[in-house]
Amino acid sequence: MFQPRPVLPDIAGQVRLTHRSVLAIALPIMASNVSEPLIGVVDTAILGQLGDAYYIGAIAVGAMLFSFLFWAFGFLRMGTSGLTAQAVGARDDNELRAVLGRALLVGIVCSIVLMVFSSLISRVAFNLIEGSLEVEAHARTYFDIRIWSAPAALANYAFLGWFIGLGRAQIAFALQILLNLTNTALDAIFVLGFDMGVEGVAYGTVIAQFLAAGTGLWLVHREVSGRAGAWSWQRIADTVQIKRTIAVNTDILVRTLCLIFAFTWFTAQGARSGDLVLAANAVLFNMTMLVTYMLDGFAFAAETLSGQAAGARDRARFRDAVRLSSLWAVVGAALMSASIWLFGGYGIDALTVNPEVREAARSYLVWAALVPITGVACFQFDGIYIGVTRSAEMRNMMILSVAVYFAAWWALTGPFGNHGLWAALIVFFVVRGLSLGARFPALERATFAAPRSG
Repeated sequence: MFQPRPVLPDIAGQVRLTHRSVLAIALPIMASNVSEPLIGVVDTAILGQLGDAYYIGAIAVGAMLFSFLFWAFGFLRMGTSGLTAQAVGARDDNELRAVLGRALLVGIVCSIVLMVFSSLISRVAFNLIEGSLEVEAHARTYFDIRIWSAPAALANYAFLGWFIGLGRAQIAFALQILLNLTNTALDAIFVLGFDMGVEGVAYGTVIAQFLAAGTGLWLVHREVSGRAGAWSWQRIADTVQIKRTIAVNTDILVRTLCLIFAFTWFTAQGARSGDLVLAANAVLFNMTMLVTYMLDGFAFAAETLSGQAAGARDRARFRDAVRLSSLWAVVGAALMSASIWLFGGYGIDALTVNPEVREAARSYLVWAALVPITGVACFQFDGIYIGVTRSAEMRNMMILSVAVYFAAWWALTGPFGNHGLWAALIVFFVVRGLSLGARFPALERATFAAPRSG
């Protein structure tokens, strides 16, 4: 099924990019991304069969902690995809191997740090979360087990970024589906079959992560066996390239932490307005996150195709990559915004049975409908900037956007309440898109001004 095949023949201007080129990458990633948030739903449904509410609360808390903890290391996916795409474009199979080797090396070091300091991380996290004694006890059990999946989880980020950078989106999709389906099956077996409760969900996730990582390693071997060159520790440990990798990943880490902080602030400020507003915001925010996961498919296509064009020094191909992927992204965003506005009420009713929450969520639905169309520009530019590894500009524009976001929150929430909070979030997306767009001409000039070193 996964026979190695060359991805380089159409690089370097030999064949112009087409809509099919974009969709071949975007559609599998969209399907993969949609499957990811559904795992939480399945876990909740499985534990819901046990009857006690604290099981669901424990998984919600534990899963949230790992979402933030591992999301902070998402730079392993994003940084690897851009560097890989450039190696593909440059037709450098040795560097192609070295990029993955460096990413796995960074992932191993980071996972060791996470496991060594897991007790400290756990204490700090649970001191910040106010849950019942039952919820906290089971969430701690979940945390103590799942933390051992860190090496595999971070390796999977590297594998995912590497295959996306290659343009092999179908393999990235297959790995995600394998991880998610295995996780679901093991959760059901351990919880419903062996009555293991929260421990069963945690063990299921750990096993699924290692199975996916092992499969990823095998697929990497099959991919590189059909290519020229060889693995070289000297190439992997090249000081200049390691510094470049660390710089790119550090910039992306700062950018990701800013994004996490902005979303966490949004949730916290909603909580200050009461349980009803908090619940309504959560329903709408989950709805918008689902559609932005889908839009990320076009951003991934932009990453891969623009990165390959940059590596090949092909400016015309780069512009085609930007134009075609962005065209599809805008069309997709418009359709998603319209769908939320027209059919969001059905989504609200599916996510909550509480009549007051339903009514409150409907009063803020217009803001949720604006998220895809106002956020599509920043999503696309993120992909392009990652593809050409101009991460410092992306970091700087994120910091600027967060500052404007807080200014908008301060100015708007006083007179407009939760409507002002949502408006500030929209401002955040718009400023990110405008600031990255303003820097785009300089990015293109810098990318193609001189031969890329290394």
